[in-house]
Amino acid sequence: MDHFDKKDVIQAILIADNNVENFKPLSDTDSTALIPLVNVSMLDYALEALNRSGIEEVFVFASQHLQSLRDFIKKGIASLKSWSVNMKVTVIGGEGCRCFGDAMRELDSKALIRGNFVILGADTVTNADFRPIFEQHKKIAKYDKGAAATLIFKEAENHLRTGNEIMIAVDIQNNRLHHHQRLRLNGKETNFEIPLEVFMNNSQVALYHNLIDPQMAIGSPSMLSLFSDNFDFETRDDFVKGILINEEILDSRIYVSLLPREQYARKVNNWLTYQIVSNDIISRWTYPLVPDMGVVGLKQQYIFLKNNIYRSPESNMSKVTLRENVVAGAGSSVGSGSYLSCSVLGNNVKIGHKCRLLNAFILDDAVVEDNCVLEFCIVGANAKVGCKTELRDGCVVGQDCVLPASTNLSGAVVTSAVTEDDEETGDIKKLGDKAFIITASDRNLATSEDEDDDEEDLPEGKVVPKMMKLPLTYEESDYCSSSDEDESRPCSPMPDDTNIFLSEVIDSLSRGFQEKSNPDFLILEINSSRYAYNMSLKEVNFNVVKAIFSLPPIKECSGNVLVDINAVFKQLGPVMSNYIKSEDSMVDCLKALEDIYEENPKVREKISQIVHFLYDKDFVSEEAILAWHEELDLEQHESLRKSLQKLIEWLQQSSEEEDDDDDEEESD
Repeated sequence: MDHFDKKDVIQAILIADNNVENFKPLSDTDSTALIPLVNVSMLDYALEALNRSGIEEVFVFASQHLQSLRDFIKKGIASLKSWSVNMKVTVIGGEGCRCFGDAMRELDSKALIRGNFVILGADTVTNADFRPIFEQHKKIAKYDKGAAATLIFKEAENHLRTGNEIMIAVDIQNNRLHHHQRLRLNGKETNFEIPLEVFMNNSQVALYHNLIDPQMAIGSPSMLSLFSDNFDFETRDDFVKGILINEEILDSRIYVSLLPREQYARKVNNWLTYQIVSNDIISRWTYPLVPDMGVVGLKQQYIFLKNNIYRSPESNMSKVTLRENVVAGAGSSVGSGSYLSCSVLGNNVKIGHKCRLLNAFILDDAVVEDNCVLEFCIVGANAKVGCKTELRDGCVVGQDCVLPASTNLSGAVVTSAVTEDDEETGDIKKLGDKAFIITASDRNLATSEDEDDDEEDLPEGKVVPKMMKLPLTYEESDYCSSSDEDESRPCSPMPDDTNIFLSEVIDSLSRGFQEKSNPDFLILEINSSRYAYNMSLKEVNFNVVKAIFSLPPIKECSGNVLVDINAVFKQLGPVMSNYIKSEDSMVDCLKALEDIYEENPKVREKISQIVHFLYDKDFVSEEAILAWHEELDLEQHESLRKSLQKLIEWLQQSSEEEDDDDDEEESD
């Protein structure tokens, strides 16, 4: 492994015990840094990220559960976890610390940091290489002695709000930060207010409104002293805003570095981001920090099957449907007739017969009895879920809970025992001897539709995003996995630019259709994505059509698909007309239908009428349809050719009649 210059021992600070309130009740009994994420603790992901960047000394700072963290680090060193080989890891306690600022002041008082350092949360998952950013910060600090920090951001892949999204203004010439604004969870900003001086005092300013803040930075030694000198700096945002407002007084400046597209970084600070990052890890966006690579272990723990199915050789599954994105830990077992999709089973988890798990995260030694439905929920370690129970919409079941049979919950937080803090809330409902609902079911990020758009941001911790159905970003797979080990493979390719472009077009069109946006604005968004991913015109034509037919009204149609197609085209027809103009583009349009034909049974049933619809609306010409049909492979597209046969015969007959009429006119 390449390391930094040996003359400098590069240090890093990991802040543990973040967002304790957001992870209740699991955070009541242990550090949030030790919560398992795809069966690996969040602290392990952070330590391994630092280890891969050649960091040699790490201070884990915590104000709670100190002994638990120290035991975890000792156990990791004893078991020779990969991060323990090259790094010295020390747990630092600060029991009186109540915020990020207090932690920084405590570290400054201990005088442990000797130079520039890397700082991130123990709840940050990243495969980023800190070395080039560190070197960039050192160069900046040489000519600007007031460089306090270089903040690291990542471009967002969708428009979903999780509490980590920001808008910034940066000087293009030197990457200096001039404005910083955290975006609202409810996503209702209609405009941004940026000080006029930002534009008057800088010749080139770039505005970024689509960034994720993973809470990573390279800090100068002065960063810690700035916290010590300014006790009103409680959070990192306070520090950033304080520097921006008082740059001249404090003689300090902040710079920015954006991660390359191939590198991943996200902060896990609530259950929604827990769900998102879990799915990203399973989908291999965090490679090489993926389940089958062991992450921190020195042995392969999973067999990697198709559709991102990771099964421990020691798991037991028979006659089970594993649809996609499933992880099953050692000793786990699932009863026959059960269905799992986008779910994680910890070690020694027992799932009964005929259960349905969708975006369910079951921690070690938990038991789920027969005929249960678990959707968008988490079940803590050693918990027991009684038979015929249904948990939906962001339910969190704490450690050691015992839910009675036939329990039906939505969005509830359940604990095994009531604490004094819980009693003070006055919102407790007893379900059983070891099951108490302690949180109202409306702890989500949505706000009432009749709320004023100018409403102040709700403080973090009172409105917590919960697990939910995420926007469509990938094509749904039709593969149902069995337990065939011979289907395992060592790795899977990362989604290429074409797939990412398609997902962005689907997001834009889906939002535009729901909000009835001006088609011209949607065209601008699509063109922007086209240039960002360097798509050819042919690829754009193909993917725009595929995106339109992949919208929920068509893809999830339960009635007459032609009615839904007509409704979509009434709104988005101008978008398609903008791209489908020439004969070549019409053929691209029809080729996109080949994919839709294979993926959507409703489209397959009505393919002839759909092509006729496009012909009637002048999206495709007779010549294009005939040319496309001629290119269809006789064997591969036998079914499609058969479905189109009557339409093709009608078009050919119509063409021959027109030719005869033309011949008669010429003879006259």
